[in-house]
Amino acid sequence: MRSLAILATSLALTAAVVSAKCDPTKWSPPVDGQYNTTGRIDPNKLNVHLIAHSHDDPGWLMGVDQYYMEKVQYILDTAVEELVRNPDRQFMFVEQSFFQRWWHQQGSEVRGIVKQLVKEGRLDLTVNGGWCMHDEATPHYIAMVDQTAYGHQLLMDEFGISPRIGWQIDPFGHSATQGSLLSQGVGFDALYFARIDYQDYGQRTRRRI
Repeated sequence: MRSLAILATSLALTAAVVSAKCDPTKWSPPVDGQYNTTGRIDPNKLNVHLIAHSHDDPGWLMGVDQYYMEKVQYILDTAVEELVRNPDRQFMFVEQSFFQRWWHQQGSEVRGIVKQLVKEGRLDLTVNGGWCMHDEATPHYIAMVDQTAYGHQLLMDEFGISPRIGWQIDPFGHSATQGSLLSQGVGFDALYFARIDYQDYGQRTRRRI
């Protein structure tokens, strides 16, 4: 996994409990620091999936232009280079505000390479696919739908793909409106989120939801 470090500005750890027998509140570290790194799933253990991706805020400590010029364009450049160099690698990119800007600056050769990588599923653009990873509290629900649809349009026009997974790992807080919009309004099959209130987290852990 170390070899993928240059591809990502962050690495998401998504823990999936695959059996009711596995209680995420009572698991213990592996003996002698050894983990099972095979493809087999043990129903009595917590199974963790490592996803190489880059989370790129369209605006936070810098503006969108500065982020793109100083960081994001190079993330996409090197990600594509490394995917071409090593066919065993995969990479996920979410924010269409940056990807579409980068895409429109590429020539026909790079576009052809990217389309092939997307077709092979090694460059995964089918997660979230919105213009940004919007906040779930302050925006009006119509703005949430509009920015998601705007990002999805290029993916359909250029690649013939439609995202099916929600990826809200960075917004501060989670709302029921978000889940409802993505499932009923957008047609997503699943939603991943990370930042939730500790009371909400505790309740979900107890209820295993």
